[in-house]
Amino acid sequence: MILPIVLYGDPVLRKVGVDIDKNYEGLNDLIKNMFDTMAQASGVGLAAPQIGKAIRLFVVDASPFAEVDEDEEPEYTAEEIAQMKGFKKVFINARILEEEGEEWKFNEGCLSIPKIREDVMRKPTVTIEYYDENFKKHTETYDGIIARVIQHEYDHIEGKLFTDRLSAFKRKMLSGKLTDISKGKVSADYKIKIPR
Repeated sequence: MILPIVLYGDPVLRKVGVDIDKNYEGLNDLIKNMFDTMAQASGVGLAAPQIGKAIRLFVVDASPFAEVDEDEEPEYTAEEIAQMKGFKKVFINARILEEEGEEWKFNEGCLSIPKIREDVMRKPTVTIEYYDENFKKHTETYDGIIARVIQHEYDHIEGKLFTDRLSAFKRKMLSGKLTDISKGKVSADYKIKIPR
């Protein structure tokens, strides 16, 4: 089922998510619905707060980054493309243990903030502890674009948005657009839920 995506301005996007356990009601359906919703909206990650649930759950499918036009020069190495192609994961009760390396800039967007993209600085390597959909615990290290997607979605379960990582000047420049989004004065190619 395709779920509506909560827009900027909804208080749920500012809540720190709570841990869940394997008995969380409807968890398997929720995960499936989140992947379906993310794919329909052409996203690469989706966190539970974005569908109105303040819980520590997010899903990632990095395969769209691996799609390369034959006419264009590939943006990533063959190894990175192979890694992204197969990267589809569920992260439950995640905790980032470490972020390392020299910060790098990448143009980010967010399904909860339609039509706004900005360069965001993040560290290139992340070590994260999480449970998968079977509640098996993992501690893994990722880098590059996959680390960035994980960091972006992790921010959501911490009540943060990518716009929080912009300079005060840049946020001021975007304030009118963000206010419009919070009032529902925006269109998207996917189901949205306007803040009350």
